[in-house]
Amino acid sequence: MKFAVIVFPGSNCDLDMYHAVKDELGEEAEYVWHDSTDLSGYDGILLPGGFSYGDYLRCGAIAQSSAVMDEVKKAAEAGKPILGICNGFQILTEAGLLPGVLLRNKNLKFMCKTVGLKVENANTLFTNEYEKGQEIQIPIAHGEGNYYCDDATYEQLKQNNQIVFSYADDFNGSRNNIAGIVNERGNVLGMMPHPERAVSDLIGGSDGLALFKSIVKQWREANVSHA
Repeated sequence: MKFAVIVFPGSNCDLDMYHAVKDELGEEAEYVWHDSTDLSGYDGILLPGGFSYGDYLRCGAIAQSSAVMDEVKKAAEAGKPILGICNGFQILTEAGLLPGVLLRNKNLKFMCKTVGLKVENANTLFTNEYEKGQEIQIPIAHGEGNYYCDDATYEQLKQNNQIVFSYADDFNGSRNNIAGIVNERGNVLGMMPHPERAVSDLIGGSDGLALFKSIVKQWREANVSHA
């Protein structure tokens, strides 16, 4: 499986994302600059964390207008897996690929620590290697991780089982502790915590590795002949 790691001016988690895919999974990965106009050669698209365009205007607001985002939207429409982490999640909401918005943390401070996440939906292409209700330990690093949506959107997220991860504790103010959601089709995931920073016990934990394994597993089942 071949992944594109999208790099915007200000991205700083692209190296971590590349490492998770290339070194821990042994899959192909390439850095793709924000002005790229062709993602057709990639099987999965990864939008890393960081501070794209310095977080000017709003987090992800400028990045969503980059040329590459037209290609990301085409990939999403084609059913390819799209994963946006932290700033990548913010970009996906700004681009309209996921509902809701990320606001300032309720304490108005940047927060960086490892937190407990509950797997709310283990039946997605991103979570099939987890168990429903499983609690995992994943690092966070964000100042605007407070997920908000209106009542109608929240009810739709619940009804469609689009809430994939929730925080074990309320520390940033996210509505109902939402930490990650998928689109209705289930091929676009946005989450604030950083699974790419939890892929090896050497760096403090490996609970995030199953997310990347889930993507590859489902892609291979759909695209690789077992004859």
